[in-house]
Amino acid sequence: MTTDSAITDADTGTVSGKTKAAARPFRLAFPPLSGTLRPRQLTVTAGLAVAVFAALCWHVSIGEYGIPLADVVRALTGSGDAGTLLVVQELRLPRAMTGLLAGIAFGMSGALLQTMTRNPLASPDMIGLTQGAGTAVVAGIVLGWDFGLGTQALGLFGALASALIVYGLAWRRGTTGYRIILVGIGVSWICLSATDYLLARGGRFQAQAALGWLVGNLNGRDWQQAAPLAYALVVLVPTALLIGRLMRTLQLGDDVAKGLGTRVQTVRLTVLLTGVGLVAFATAAAGPVAFVALAAPQIAQRLCRTAWPPPLAAGLTGALVVLASDVLARELIPGTELPVGIVTGVLGAPVLLWLLIRVNRAGSGG
Repeated sequence: MTTDSAITDADTGTVSGKTKAAARPFRLAFPPLSGTLRPRQLTVTAGLAVAVFAALCWHVSIGEYGIPLADVVRALTGSGDAGTLLVVQELRLPRAMTGLLAGIAFGMSGALLQTMTRNPLASPDMIGLTQGAGTAVVAGIVLGWDFGLGTQALGLFGALASALIVYGLAWRRGTTGYRIILVGIGVSWICLSATDYLLARGGRFQAQAALGWLVGNLNGRDWQQAAPLAYALVVLVPTALLIGRLMRTLQLGDDVAKGLGTRVQTVRLTVLLTGVGLVAFATAAAGPVAFVALAAPQIAQRLCRTAWPPPLAAGLTGALVVLASDVLARELIPGTELPVGIVTGVLGAPVLLWLLIRVNRAGSGG
């Protein structure tokens, strides 16, 4: 058995010696597979999965017509009376599933980008991916430039375009995480300015529709929004987990990673495109829900005490944050349903300030 330092100073990207967790290597003869088993990470991930399912049931149970949790569970399995099945499966579950899937996508995207850049402040909100998707969707709403593609395709196109711009401008005989973040901040502000111009140019009803989406909103979501996001995650989640092992060598620096045989720029581009796909489909379905991609990986990293944000735990943490925030948005003010992005923004802003303070204290703020 070996031990490794399992918690990083997330602000410097280095492993601190505060806590050590047992890491148990294993090797299978068939199928030929080897790796490291981290009991704490597995336990935390399983606990998060249970918490997400509980939050999903809680989310579905509340409303004008309250449903006991036991009846919700039965309805999710397809049993129960016709009225309960209708309310749960057709009226409430699509919204809850959209929030759950969007939270998974935002959390995993943030984990990928923070690991790639070795910076806890790197997230789709910070490097222009969310803003690029938002600009494309708002342009489709205000100008009618949807070309029959719908918000899902427009969001994907906008996020991909902004990612390619960021990657291209950050390229200088290769890219570094620091340059990607700096260029991304600039691109994000350009996209925000373009979005503001489109909102000012559009009509009142178009602007209202776009603003409701830009805040990050689960109101009125149905299976038309949840289904494409689910199909995308079937492809993107396994991809994110598979490239996780290659990403860990990036934590050691580009020179060491190259010495270990990692194609640094290829891995970095693959990670970026995977993160783009996750955030684009999530943004198209639920809007740019603020701070989930920033906070969820950091919460998961500290729960698991790992040297990097674990993608699966980060995704489950994101789902839990979105579901809990949407419940607060629905119940906080009686008779009023706030957009979920308002709640995540209020909760996420202190997390951002805390990260900025820690980065500044660690002397890694650039």
